[in-house]
Amino acid sequence: MGGDLGPAEVVAAVQIALAEDAALAPLILVGQQEILTPLIAAAGLSKNPRLSLVHASEVIAMDDKPLKALKAKKDASMVRAIELVKAGTARVAVSSGNTGALMAGSTLRLRMMHGIERPALAAVIPREGGHFILIDAGANPEARAQHLMHNAILGADYARVILGLKSPRVGLLSIGTEEGKGNALITETNELLKKINGVINYVGPIEGFQVFRDHVDVVVCDGFVGNTLLKTWESLAKFITGMLKDELKKSPLRMGGAFLAKGAFNALKIRMNPDRYGGAPLLGVRGNILKAHGSSNRHAWASAIRAGHTIIRQDLYHSIEEHVAKANQLVQAPAPIAAPTS
Repeated sequence: MGGDLGPAEVVAAVQIALAEDAALAPLILVGQQEILTPLIAAAGLSKNPRLSLVHASEVIAMDDKPLKALKAKKDASMVRAIELVKAGTARVAVSSGNTGALMAGSTLRLRMMHGIERPALAAVIPREGGHFILIDAGANPEARAQHLMHNAILGADYARVILGLKSPRVGLLSIGTEEGKGNALITETNELLKKINGVINYVGPIEGFQVFRDHVDVVVCDGFVGNTLLKTWESLAKFITGMLKDELKKSPLRMGGAFLAKGAFNALKIRMNPDRYGGAPLLGVRGNILKAHGSSNRHAWASAIRAGHTIIRQDLYHSIEEHVAKANQLVQAPAPIAAPTS
């Protein structure tokens, strides 16, 4: 109910998703019944056995203060959706509403997975030859080394599920690849990630110019750096696209060339399209939460629904649980005693 384009776009996405995939898990729409019921009927979904409706009388708006809204609007659609996950009625909740409220509500109501202290947002971003996972994309801006270690595990497991990679390469974002480069947080995190190499495929620190090359599949950083990088990339992509359009319109010859290269431009547009994966999961909480962009249209929403189904099918939650437990054991184990020298 809280997305920029309203519930009609969500119902249209449900129609697309159900039509495209007969194996799609049953869907539950959570929101105001008096608004959703006619939209469901208009989409021809009233009697669809794979769709049900849970009424929630309130809506958390984009400009609501997260904690205040969670306390005041206990019957909000977002709150009810999170509670469905907590109860086991739903395996994943997808929302395009207030990001702060979704993160706070998920953390407070679901709590953290055993062995993890802070959640992280994982975003899928295009790079040379494919895509990479950026984690943390903004959930925890003041991280400690142990949080970044867990981010590496969360990101690697998500890359296996959503990108289909058997052994995703994990890099730690720094200002240099040499040992000792970066601040104290990076130095300490690097040591922890080396200890858990085997749980993840850690390739070491990486620099900014390597992020968009085919160098790693998971970029690990704190939420402050990650959110800055994400928004910089989004604005840069729009800037380059707009500048290219302006330049191509400056002469008939360039416009003719653009027409001939239309196929290449369309392919580039598809690769750069943020709707392809539809959302960023909030990883580390006791349940599956997927955050779609606030301005998501029906195609982005349908992608988010498919991503949620993939998370369920691949059992991402238990994979993370297993790998976090192994990593925590490795870093807590006493260092081996060196053999005496003669």
